[in-house]
Amino acid sequence: MNPASSSRVLASDAPTLLLPDWPAPRSVGAFVTTRKTGPSRGEFAAFNPGAHVGDDPESVARCRELLAAEVGDARPLFWLDQVHGARVMQHYQDDYRAQPPRADASVASTRDYACVILTADCLPVFFCDRQGTRVGLAHAGWRSLAGGVLEASVAALGVEPADIMVWLGPAISNAQFEVGPEVFEAFVAVQPEAESAFERSPYRLGHHMADLYRLARLRLERLGIHSISGGHFCTACDESRFYSHRRDDGRTGRMASVIWLR
Repeated sequence: MNPASSSRVLASDAPTLLLPDWPAPRSVGAFVTTRKTGPSRGEFAAFNPGAHVGDDPESVARCRELLAAEVGDARPLFWLDQVHGARVMQHYQDDYRAQPPRADASVASTRDYACVILTADCLPVFFCDRQGTRVGLAHAGWRSLAGGVLEASVAALGVEPADIMVWLGPAISNAQFEVGPEVFEAFVAVQPEAESAFERSPYRLGHHMADLYRLARLRLERLGIHSISGGHFCTACDESRFYSHRRDDGRTGRMASVIWLR
């Protein structure tokens, strides 16, 4: 855990929350859930809000209720049907409660809803402006990163890049993230300096160990964003706090990243 980061424990079956360590204005609320405490059981213990992973629906519903209570003000959580793409949602509609839109990022400029994404190795990227009037959240696995989800999120915020602050939440580290040559080529073909985010794998010929945090930073810096915090975690290494799709062979829960305007 980043020594400067902090956690907060809520009620008995609520999650232990990881709070971003970044210079966001007080009008911005944000957190990432961990698996330390909560109502989930078995391989999904202890706080899994992911409804698509095979967990007990009642347990998932309870986790989502607790998330909504933490955000407060009876505002809805803007869930997405994440597809590893680059689509960004800019407005919330009531019918999204029954059918979440297929997208991998959302932004908000009002207090009417909270942005949410689910991860278990992919990188959650938090955005806000320096005035605390706009926020956003992106689900940045390697496909989304290569596909431009960060660029699309920044465009949707409608703020000058110099006025944007970013926090990089818990993701798999380069020490645990081996990828094939197609991943290396997808990034380097667009941004040659992305080669610095890859090291040759000691396990398989032609493969690389990919640094999602560095890949995200390179993309953000190219856009003109330089206030970037976080990026000191490894979901695959820290089994006590984080779910990891790769570590747990795909059978695991999800952390929820949430951001909203207070």
